[in-house]
Amino acid sequence: MKMNGKKLLLCSIVFLLMMMIPLSHFDTVQKSEAFSPRVLQKGSTGDDVIELQSRLQYLGFYNGKIDGLFGWGTYWAVRNFQYEYSLNVDGLVGSETKAKLEKASQFNKQWVHEQLRSGREFTYYGGTPLDKQTKKKDTGGTGQQKNNQQQNNQQQNNQQQNQGNQGNDDTPPEPTSVNVPSGYSQNDIKLLANAVYGEARGESYVGQVAVAAVILNRVESPTFPNTVSGVIFEPRAFTAVSDGQIWLTPNDQAKDAVVDALNGMDPTGEALYYFNPATATSDWIWSRPQIKKIGKHIFCK
Repeated sequence: MKMNGKKLLLCSIVFLLMMMIPLSHFDTVQKSEAFSPRVLQKGSTGDDVIELQSRLQYLGFYNGKIDGLFGWGTYWAVRNFQYEYSLNVDGLVGSETKAKLEKASQFNKQWVHEQLRSGREFTYYGGTPLDKQTKKKDTGGTGQQKNNQQQNNQQQNNQQQNQGNQGNDDTPPEPTSVNVPSGYSQNDIKLLANAVYGEARGESYVGQVAVAAVILNRVESPTFPNTVSGVIFEPRAFTAVSDGQIWLTPNDQAKDAVVDALNGMDPTGEALYYFNPATATSDWIWSRPQIKKIGKHIFCK
């Protein structure tokens, strides 16, 4: 009887172990659907970083190349995402940041990795069809087509300028170019227009161009993040981000002001800061060397 009791106990233990194995395996599969457990930081590489960049770009925080290299562009995108989603802003991608990203974005791993394997240039912005986010390789006639397009655009610009010279001096100037410089995406333009409208919709056309120019000057400055989204969503940089007016729908004038600023119009004299003297509470901003006043804003170095 004692031997039978031991056998029964042993069989029970074996049975419980067999039941636990598939359960633990299932749990592992479920947890590995997205990021791996490692913490990502500047200098990290690999598939986790590809997923990170893709999800950040899907939400509009990252405008760089999806290449699996965690550089400064990715770092600032992570910080801006953390700030917007009320996370600890440290540039480290741990479990909490990953969970927020997974909930807020989508990631088509098969499609992204297919583009990387094929060597195509591509983007991964949310709300844009995937078939419109890949760039076709240039063919023999592409160069000539580009030259023809540039000539057509120049003719249009000349016509616009001639018409503007005949108009009333009190009317806002027409946008001086319909071209968008390389290096800026449609998402950059949309985000810039949102910022201009949120910050300066009550200002003159020149005043709105000035705000866009300050943002672009910051992108080019080594002191600030090197992307449009990085500059705009830098913590406490712009009132429109803090109070939510960044998400108002911009009008055509704000969009035109952005296009002019992108094409080199800078009425601020290369300013990096601006403020409204009627509402500014920071002693520091008053200490900045002032360049000029446009509308209600004072622009500074």
